[in-house]
Amino acid sequence: MNVKINDTVRVLTGKYKGKEGKVLVTSPKHNTVIVEGVNIVHKHEKARRANETSKIVTEEAPIDVSNVQVVCDKCGKATRVAHAEIDGKKVRVCKKCGAVLDKAYSKKAKADAAAAEEAPKKRVRKRSAKNAEEQETAESTSAVTGEE
Repeated sequence: MNVKINDTVRVLTGKYKGKEGKVLVTSPKHNTVIVEGVNIVHKHEKARRANETSKIVTEEAPIDVSNVQVVCDKCGKATRVAHAEIDGKKVRVCKKCGAVLDKAYSKKAKADAAAAEEAPKKRVRKRSAKNAEEQETAESTSAVTGEE
């Protein structure tokens, strides 16, 4: 199943066609998902005790996973999901624009990039020609005499 909890998905068929929502629950066993604000049903609950009241409860019902597609954060389009291996991790990728869909991986990559920018850059000093010659002669004499 390519849909995960907290993904934004678009409904492809049925009464709620075109509506977008966040995935609340996935059920791989039944191949269904529950999407926020989609497939609303009314359940009538009867009072079971003397101090309870009867009520009508509205809640989201499951939708088959084949009727939804993941919406890419980068391009904003409903897309099929591809799988790729990046830095040794298997991640979900948008088929249309190639962006990484896994939010945890995206956050880690951004944090790593920010840390690399903030790290102080190493300064490399150029050796003067005189120092370079002295060092070369010292190395050659130590090689000849066997000193280290």
